[in-house]
Amino acid sequence: MLENTPLKTAEQLLQRCQSIAGLTLGQLAGQLQIDVPADLKRDKGWVGQLLELALGAEAGSQALPDFPALGIELKTLPIDQQGKPLESTYVCVAPLTGITSQTWQQSWICQKLQHVLWVPILAERQIPLAERVIGSAFLWQPSVTEQKALQQDWEELMELITLGGIDQIRGAHGKVLQLRPKAADSKALTAAVGANGEPIQTLPRGFYLKASFTAAILNRQFSLAKH
Repeated sequence: MLENTPLKTAEQLLQRCQSIAGLTLGQLAGQLQIDVPADLKRDKGWVGQLLELALGAEAGSQALPDFPALGIELKTLPIDQQGKPLESTYVCVAPLTGITSQTWQQSWICQKLQHVLWVPILAERQIPLAERVIGSAFLWQPSVTEQKALQQDWEELMELITLGGIDQIRGAHGKVLQLRPKAADSKALTAAVGANGEPIQTLPRGFYLKASFTAAILNRQFSLAKH
């Protein structure tokens, strides 16, 4: 049975992850007495919420890491049979106004990526949601090289936003980080800066880690684990 005592150490968190590795999402949902949706079209965050509940994440919707006492963020990572990520990974909403003096170190995305618990999920599209399998979770902190690459992309994207270039930003911008619209529908608009410095309304944007970046993290983790 799943424990619900507060976590005191990263080791306890990893032990809790080991206890659910190999389960299907349906089995885990059954243990937690939670209904499994037919698909994720209307329940995009369901897998993350299920794991937060199973592992005892406490932040909810507050602007804190998922495990505040440990300073660790939880990220699920859908992968295929070969262990390759199936999509880019959403990190957080991107601020579009009032950002002129913000540095990378102060940014919410930098703080969220300082210590991440990655939980791979075998989630190929043909596998029904309830039958998708939870893999071996691991902790990750960005190396100096990864941190530099993230910072460089973030600074370039932020400069474009500040200078009114929000509408020119495409998913191809950035080597490891991308900025994409993040809204349930096209009516959910937010304030931003237009091409001539004027206030405009645009779709909210989110920061995503490119699949090539998370693939490199997985490769390093599991090639090390084999040795």
